[in-house]
Amino acid sequence: MKGFSKPRLYSDVNASKPQEDIDLSSVQIIWGKQENYEILRKIGRGKYSDVYEGLDMISQDKVVIKILKPIKKSKVLREIKILRSLEGCPGVPKLLDVIKESTTKTISFVMEHCESQDLISLFKKIDDIDIREYLYEILRILDFAHSNGIMHRDIKPSNILINHEKKDVKIIDWGLAEFYYPDTAYNVQVASRYYKAPELLVNYQYYDYSVDMWSFGAMFAGIIFRRNPFFHGHDNLDQLVKIVRTLGTVKFFEYLEKYDVSLDDRFEDLQVHYNPKSWAKIATNEMKLADGDALDLLSKILVFDHGSRILPSEAMKHTYFDSVRERKENN
Repeated sequence: MKGFSKPRLYSDVNASKPQEDIDLSSVQIIWGKQENYEILRKIGRGKYSDVYEGLDMISQDKVVIKILKPIKKSKVLREIKILRSLEGCPGVPKLLDVIKESTTKTISFVMEHCESQDLISLFKKIDDIDIREYLYEILRILDFAHSNGIMHRDIKPSNILINHEKKDVKIIDWGLAEFYYPDTAYNVQVASRYYKAPELLVNYQYYDYSVDMWSFGAMFAGIIFRRNPFFHGHDNLDQLVKIVRTLGTVKFFEYLEKYDVSLDDRFEDLQVHYNPKSWAKIATNEMKLADGDALDLLSKILVFDHGSRILPSEAMKHTYFDSVRERKENN
C-alpha cells in the first residue's frame, strides 16, 4: 500500500514475542528504598527527567539516579520494560532499582554508573581507528536494540557515553524508545532537532528503526566533517531546509511521492530547486577523517528514503570498518 513501508530486517520481531514480553501491564515493580541512595551532584537534565550522580549507601558504589518529571504511568512502564528487554546488551546501562519518594510520589530510576567523556571533544583527540571502533560499537548496540524490536528515537552525541580508558561504549536515555510494529502510526515529536530524520520533520508517522540510522548518520557527518551539529536548523522547518539543501530537491520530492506525503504551506521554501551537494566537495584536506570509505558509508546512511537507508548490521560490514573487524578477529 502506498504510504506504508516495513523495515528490511526485524519488522515482525514483536509479533512473535510472548504477550508478557511486550504487554506493559505485565511490568512488575518491586520498589526500592529511597534512603539507600544519596545524591552527589547533578549531571544532566531533559524534558522528562533530571539526572544525578549518586551513591548506593549499602554497596558504596556510584550510581546514576534519574528523577522523572510528572509523566504518564504508561511512559514509566514502557521505559522499564524496554530497559529490561535490553539487559543482555553490555552497551545499555542496567536498571538497578526503582524508587518512589514517599510524599510527592516522584519516581526515580537507579541506573548503572558509567564513567565517560564527551563524545565530540574526545573524537577530536583520538586516533581514526579508535573512532571507527566506537562508531562500530554504537551500530552494534543499535542492531541489538532493533533485533529486540526496539527503536531508540533519540540518538545524539550526549546520549553516547564512552569510557576511553576501558574502550567501553554505552547508549543511554531510553526514555523515548518504543516497540516497533509494522503499519503503526507513531508520535513524530521525538529525537533532538539536529538529529531528526526527514520522515519526522514531514510528519510521516509510519516510520521505523531507520530513524536511528539517520541520527547516527547526522552524528557521523558532524564527526568526519568537524562540524557539530552538521545540520544546524533554527527550528524544525529550517532543519528540513538544511537537509534538502544538502541532499537535493529532486530526491526529496521523489521521497514524498513514494510515501504519499503532503507538505503544508509552511514548507514553501522547499519549492526552490537545490542540487545535491557532493560529499567529496564538502570534505577539505584538513578533514582527515572524511576519506573515501567514510564518505561512501555516509552516502548510504543520509538518504531521504528510509526504506533504502543502510541498516546497522549492513553498515558494520562496510569497508569503512574493515580495520575494526580485523582488529577484533586478531584479539
